[in-house]
Amino acid sequence: MLSLRRKNVGNEEASTVTSMNEVGLALSYQGKYEESEVMHRQTLALKETALSKEHPDTLASMNNLALVLDSQGKYDEAEAMYRQALALREKVLGKEHPDMLTSVFCLAHLLAKQDLYNEATTLYQRACDGYSVVLGARDAPKKGAKEAHNVK
Repeated sequence: MLSLRRKNVGNEEASTVTSMNEVGLALSYQGKYEESEVMHRQTLALKETALSKEHPDTLASMNNLALVLDSQGKYDEAEAMYRQALALREKVLGKEHPDMLTSVFCLAHLLAKQDLYNEATTLYQRACDGYSVVLGARDAPKKGAKEAHNVK
């Protein structure tokens, strides 16, 4: 499918870039991290050129590349990419956007894997607090719901 899109509409067409991202994710899910990294690097470069470095889709690709670098144990590169994605997502999307909070969580997880628990804990708490704000109103139990379940 990807090769057909590249042939018919070119590398820089939105549907081709979307397909490249999906192939990169599929390769990662299969444990083919080196191939996934190549695909995610190509996707990120195309999105930076076509959309801009601060476009939300570009930032998602940046996070995807960081994830595959993390999976390969390339922690320094992954950390730098996570921090860049986090800073840009916070700037572009705001401090309480779910995608920005995902970047916070991913960075926290990477730091915890490296035994950097103080910063990881701070970031995990930030992510949890943010998710509570964003999801809290929708997912919080209704007042009195607990009491209703305890009726004898």
